[in-house]
Amino acid sequence: MKVYPTNALRNLAVIGHGDSGKTQLISSLLHASGTSHRWGKVDEGTTVTDYDEDSIARKITLNSALAHLEYRDTKINLLDTPGYAAFVAHARPALRVADCALVVVDGTSGVEVQTEKTWAFANEFILPRIMVINKLDKERADFGAALESARKTFSRAIVPFTLPIGKEKDFKGVVDIVHMKAYEFDENGKAREINIPAAGRDVIDKERERLVEVIAESDDALMEKYFEQGTLSEEDIVANIEKAIAASRLCPVFAVSSLNLAGLQNLLDGIVDYVPAPDHHEAEHGRIDVEADSEKLTRRYTPEEPFSAYVFRTVADPFAGRITVLKVVSGHIKHDATVQNTTRGLSERLGALHSMQGKQLDKIDEANAGDIIACVKLKETQTGDTLSDKAAPIYYDAVQYPEAAIAFAIEPKSRQDEEKISVALHKILEEDQSLHFTRDAQTKEFILSGSGQLHVETVVEKLKNRYHVEVALHPPKVPYKETITARAEVQGRHKKQTGGRGQFGDCKVVFEPLPRGEGFIFEDKIFGGSVPQQFRPAIEKGIVEAASTGAIAGYPLVDFKATLIDGSYHTVDSDEHSFRAAGRKAFRAAIEKVKPSILEPIMDVEVVAPQECSGDIMGDLNSRRGRVQGMDMRGKNQVVKAQVPMSEMLDYQSK
Repeated sequence: MKVYPTNALRNLAVIGHGDSGKTQLISSLLHASGTSHRWGKVDEGTTVTDYDEDSIARKITLNSALAHLEYRDTKINLLDTPGYAAFVAHARPALRVADCALVVVDGTSGVEVQTEKTWAFANEFILPRIMVINKLDKERADFGAALESARKTFSRAIVPFTLPIGKEKDFKGVVDIVHMKAYEFDENGKAREINIPAAGRDVIDKERERLVEVIAESDDALMEKYFEQGTLSEEDIVANIEKAIAASRLCPVFAVSSLNLAGLQNLLDGIVDYVPAPDHHEAEHGRIDVEADSEKLTRRYTPEEPFSAYVFRTVADPFAGRITVLKVVSGHIKHDATVQNTTRGLSERLGALHSMQGKQLDKIDEANAGDIIACVKLKETQTGDTLSDKAAPIYYDAVQYPEAAIAFAIEPKSRQDEEKISVALHKILEEDQSLHFTRDAQTKEFILSGSGQLHVETVVEKLKNRYHVEVALHPPKVPYKETITARAEVQGRHKKQTGGRGQFGDCKVVFEPLPRGEGFIFEDKIFGGSVPQQFRPAIEKGIVEAASTGAIAGYPLVDFKATLIDGSYHTVDSDEHSFRAAGRKAFRAAIEKVKPSILEPIMDVEVVAPQECSGDIMGDLNSRRGRVQGMDMRGKNQVVKAQVPMSEMLDYQSK
């Protein structure tokens, strides 16, 4: 495969709601451009980017995947991203390395919840956008309604570049608003120019006028020309489209059907002509090292700058091993180069470089700034790391994943599974950084947390199918704790005589409650030698041991202070074991007087929902013993903030 200069590269993250047709669109673009002779279909499980067994079985994308095509001497990298709520967080790393977002909207449904969510992700990275209204060959597909829902939700600067000719099953062509031409498509997606239909001419003229207005508004000089002439020439429009898109003042919309290939050639031409190349960015901002207050640096997307790259994806391939997918930010890189991992402070040898087509790896000799490539079997590099020239180090901030929304206790089904589970989960966690695997020190359970029940279930499936590890899921135990609410002074006396040397330990301890979060404090207030210095730590150990099993229900007792004020000892019979037992007895004696109570873990909860649903949300939270703390607006959505007992929230996400 030939090496492309930076200005001949286009990097697009394909985002949108689940089932809007993103994966099928990429597969159809590969076919329409001539890159892939086999036309992959989601229903047949043959698409390039959904190659994982679980993705094929469920017919949904579970993690981001990379494909590329060559069209008009331009390499277009397409990042397929998930659209389902449980996996949508994986769209963020893809958007981090893309130069434009391709927003896919279902022509039958219009803008949906995850369309808004992924649009907000694109706002975080200040990305230009183009939009595709897909599935226009389906029953009840309505381009006008879908377009209106996008304008209403996002911006008036959403302007169609192509309008559909025909509805539903009769959708076979488009009108190009920019060049004022019409095209009809054959079954292979090849365009044939036709006359612009007379029907709907008023809509065509209206949208053309809107395009002229939006282009004029993007530049002061053009605005003056527009006021003078009342319109703009085609040269003025075409020359300023890319600039308006790059400045996010214009979002073009293309009418397509990924199943009958109508409109795809216009979309490909639009990507090449109007989507900004990586070198359109002013610069990528970073620091000299991982420290937050270290010197700020920038790198421009040119081959002349020192090499730097950002790792946004790791794939655990059963045959190739660990595949590291990265975007070359600056400079240019050749195979077998040795680079510095700035995040971890060590060197990595890159070995062979590859261009990725789904799961297929094609070797390349070198790559320029702006390209997205893959390396195999890097020893230490993980997702979110920065690679750079050792002589000119730079660190780019990693993408932060949201907190896990649901947790399950995970239990191996057999001893054999127990031995393999940690290695298998380690590989899965390398691929999916939105997962968390921990061991709860209090309940002794292994906890697997993810963004939804479906998310965790796919991990269990992967453990079984790929790594042959079977596990059972059950709700995690709620880590209740106990505390005391009153002060008490008690004596703990341990005396045992069994012939020969006996056991003796005696202590007086004051127990008193502490504010929440203070933990346990032990204070020694003995003056003199009523208890020798070497035995006093044993009293503390005895109290800590007894507190770990609680006073009421066996939960750890916390937030109390124990003050040692007196005691006695025997010169022969006293030892560390005896005073530890005395500490335990003092704790048990205190329990009868200090009025112990149970502490329930409370979660801070934020629920983001449309404004009309906020009443139902608050009612549900109240029914779960929650306390609503306040409400905010986030864009067009309402954010309900509340505190709710953890035991009531374990099944919240799945209901």
